[in-house]
Amino acid sequence: MPSSKQHMMNDASDTKPLRDEGGLHTMSQLRIRDLDEAGNQKSLYIAHGAGSVIDRIETVPMQDNIPLARRLLGIFLPTGYPNTISPDYTAYHVYNALQAFSSSIAGLLASRAVLQGLGVGDENASATNAMLLNVLQESMGRVATILFAHRVGSAIEAECKMYRFLADVLNDTAMVSDCLSPMLPKLVRVPLLGASSVFRALCGVAGGSSKATLSAHFARTGNIGELNAKDSSQETVVSLLGMWVGGVVVSYATSTMATWIWLIILIVVHLSTNYLAVRSVSMPSMNSQRANIVFSALIEDGQALPPDKVAKQERIFERSSTLRWNGSKAIGTCEIGVPFTRFLRRIGKVHSKTGSAQDLRVNITELLRVFAEEQYLLWIDAGKRRAIIVLLDNATAQSQLRAWAHALRCMHTLECTKEVSPSGSDILRLLSSTLKEQNAAFPGWVKQLEATGWSTSTSALETMGAKRVVFDR
Repeated sequence: MPSSKQHMMNDASDTKPLRDEGGLHTMSQLRIRDLDEAGNQKSLYIAHGAGSVIDRIETVPMQDNIPLARRLLGIFLPTGYPNTISPDYTAYHVYNALQAFSSSIAGLLASRAVLQGLGVGDENASATNAMLLNVLQESMGRVATILFAHRVGSAIEAECKMYRFLADVLNDTAMVSDCLSPMLPKLVRVPLLGASSVFRALCGVAGGSSKATLSAHFARTGNIGELNAKDSSQETVVSLLGMWVGGVVVSYATSTMATWIWLIILIVVHLSTNYLAVRSVSMPSMNSQRANIVFSALIEDGQALPPDKVAKQERIFERSSTLRWNGSKAIGTCEIGVPFTRFLRRIGKVHSKTGSAQDLRVNITELLRVFAEEQYLLWIDAGKRRAIIVLLDNATAQSQLRAWAHALRCMHTLECTKEVSPSGSDILRLLSSTLKEQNAAFPGWVKQLEATGWSTSTSALETMGAKRVVFDR
C-alpha cells in the first residue's frame, strides 16, 4: 500500500507550482489525504499559502458512500479487508461459518441426550452421581489433553489442515457417543461418556493449535490479534444463530428416529463444509506432502507449481513420512530430523544394551565424504523403500528442503530401475550421483519457487521435534 507521504507528493505534483520574480518555486495548494489500511481515502485537507509559507489548512467534507450492510459486515472482518489478509481467507471462513452453524445445532441434540443419560426427569436419578460422572469426564479429558499435546504437538503446525479437519471428526464422534448413551445400560454408559469427553479434549487441542497456524497464514500485515478477535465475533454470531435454530429443531425432533435423522444430516453438512474449508487453504510453506508434489514436478519437467495448484492435489489425511511421486503413487517413506541412534539402526545392527552398532552396510567415512559439503546425511534402505535423514546442527530450512528433494529423487530412481536389493556400495553411488544432480538444479529451483509464491525460508517437514547431530572432526 502506498504511504500517505507518497500520496501527498503525487497530489502535490498535480498542482502547478508558481514562480515568483526571483525564479523561486512557490506552491499554490498542497492536498493532504488520510488513508485507511486498504488505501481508501478517509479525509481530505487543502493547505493554502504563499511562497514557502502555509498559513491555512482547509478541511474538505467527505461524503461516506459505504452502504450500511457493508459497514455492519466490517464489524466482523479484519480492518482493511481484503487487502490485509490472504486471498484464501474468504472462502475458508464462509465454509467455516456453515460448519460451525451445523455443529451448534448438532451439539444441542447431543446435550439433550447427555441430560437424558444423566437421568433428567428420572426421580431415581442422583445429583451426586451426575456430579461424580462430570468429575470423571473432566479428569479423563484433561489427561487426554496432556498426552495428545505431547504426542502430536510438533506435528500440528506442519499438518495444520489435517488436524483442523480431524478436530471436527473427533467432535462429531463425541456427539454420536453422547446420543448413543441414553440407549445403553448404565455400566456401558459411563465409559462411553468418558470417551466422549476424551474426544472433545482432543478436538480442543487439534482445533485450537491448527487454528493458530491458519490465523498466522491468513494475517498478511501482522494483524493476527485483530484477526483472531474478529474470528471470535464471527463464531459468536454463528453459534448464536445455531442455538436459536437448534432450539426449534430440538423441540420438534423428540423421537429417537427424528433425533438420529437430524444428527446424521447435520454431521454430513458439518464435515462436508469443514472439508471444503481446509481444501480452500493454500499454504506457502512446504510440509512433506506439498514438497513431494512440488519437487516431483521440478525433477520431472522443471516446472514450479504455485501453492494454489498444489493445494488442489493435497490429501487431507496423509502420513507425513510418505514419499509420493506427483501426488499419486507412493514410492517409499522418509524420516527427517531423526537422532543418530535411529540412523545407525538403518545402516547396521545396534546392540540393545550398549547401543553400539556393528555389521554396518556402508563405510561411515565414505558416507561422510559424500555429504561433506552438506548440512544433512541421507541413507536409503532400498529393500524396504525407506529413507532416513539426519540434520546437522547448522541445517537451515533450505537444507531440509534440499534433503527431502534428494530422498525423493533417490527413491524415484530406485523405483524406475526396479532393482530389488542393491548393495551398500550401490546405494552410496546412487547417493553421490543424485547429489550432484540435486546441487546443480537446486539454486534454480529456489528462485522458481520464490517467484511462484513459496516460502523457502521456512520448513514444515519435521513433525517429531527438532533433532540435530554434531560431528566433531
